[in-house]
Amino acid sequence: MANRTAPFAGFEWMIAWRYLRARRAEGGVSVMTWISLIGITLAVFALIATLSVRAGFRAEFVDTILGANAHVTVYNSLRVTETGQTTRTIADYAEMAGRIAAVPGVTRAAPLVKGQIMASSLGRNAGAEVYGIALDDLKTIPRIAAPEDFSGDIDRLNDGIAIGSGIAQSLGVAVGDRVKLISPEGVKTAFGTSPRVNAYEVVYIFTAGRYDIDRTRIYMPFDEAQRYFNREGVADEIEVMVRDPENVSALSAALLDAAGEGTRLWSWRDASGAFLRALDVEDNVMFIIMAILVLIAAMNIVSGLIMLVKNKGRDIGILRTMGLTEGSVLRVFFICGAFVGLIGTAAGGALGCLFALYIDPIFSFVNYVAGGGVWDPSIRGIYNLPAKLQPGDVLSAVGLSLGLSFVVTIFPARRAARMNPVEALRYE
Repeated sequence: MANRTAPFAGFEWMIAWRYLRARRAEGGVSVMTWISLIGITLAVFALIATLSVRAGFRAEFVDTILGANAHVTVYNSLRVTETGQTTRTIADYAEMAGRIAAVPGVTRAAPLVKGQIMASSLGRNAGAEVYGIALDDLKTIPRIAAPEDFSGDIDRLNDGIAIGSGIAQSLGVAVGDRVKLISPEGVKTAFGTSPRVNAYEVVYIFTAGRYDIDRTRIYMPFDEAQRYFNREGVADEIEVMVRDPENVSALSAALLDAAGEGTRLWSWRDASGAFLRALDVEDNVMFIIMAILVLIAAMNIVSGLIMLVKNKGRDIGILRTMGLTEGSVLRVFFICGAFVGLIGTAAGGALGCLFALYIDPIFSFVNYVAGGGVWDPSIRGIYNLPAKLQPGDVLSAVGLSLGLSFVVTIFPARRAARMNPVEALRYE
């Protein structure tokens, strides 16, 4: 009859449960069980937390790039003008922008004038980069038109300039104040080029969410930027936004064809691709390291089961003489190990998900306890530690933990199943 018993019958679960909750005085290994449970829990928690933070950091980093910068920049190759000067400026910028905007997949093409300046106010100075852009085009940039925080009115751009919150803090200015912009490419005279100094009213202050943008960027009306940087009738480049930035390379040929001969492309992947590839490599390495931690935690189950088999040798001998099959013994001890792995994985998964969902208050508490300065945006580029909980990351962590827990449990369970009942009872 025992040979015809269905696998994982009720009595097998009952025996396994009695062994798991048995105190050490009764031959159980409750301490080792708790150590195994806590180890699996912490390992799965660390794996999910690490994966969610890495995914959140990448998503936030990419979002700040795509939300405040051109997906593709179109510019001319270096050429020599009739006067013998070298330049990259675009004379037919309006026509070129129109042709590029007509390319399927392109959502916007806007001419830009760019230049580096020194901003000054009340004795304070800050280096900045000016972007000359039309108001309608500026309002389509998500991280500028709808930033995390702002003050002023972006619709008043034609009356002044828009600056990043980092520049505003460095200069100590607010909306309504005037800022001097000093450019080395100023007025051309018989004695050379003298710096140009113009004062502009600050009409809009934005926080794009990226440290280097907020600390260096100023937006100016396109026409005014042409006059200020001596770019009358030309633009420096065409800023292109596309519908699918992740596959921007698929549009390269069409964009070059629309832009015309002698043009070049510089995409956001060209600018940040190396960093993103480094993040991908780091993600893979971190997953391997965390997987090793899960394996180490799962090995505690093996230690606990080996001790349990040793302590329950007499019971195994008695059960075998009563007709319990090798398969039943194997399943009893497999249930013991798998149950620990299952509970530990569930607890670790829950803690990891809660950590990812409530990372902001957790990080704020850590920052408060440490006295502030835990996260330096000038190094990290973004202002806080993000986390993005992805179902695939959770499933991979849970699957890895359960798989390892089940696999390592088989070996001590087989040892128990192959124990000779005569040898088990000989010295009892």
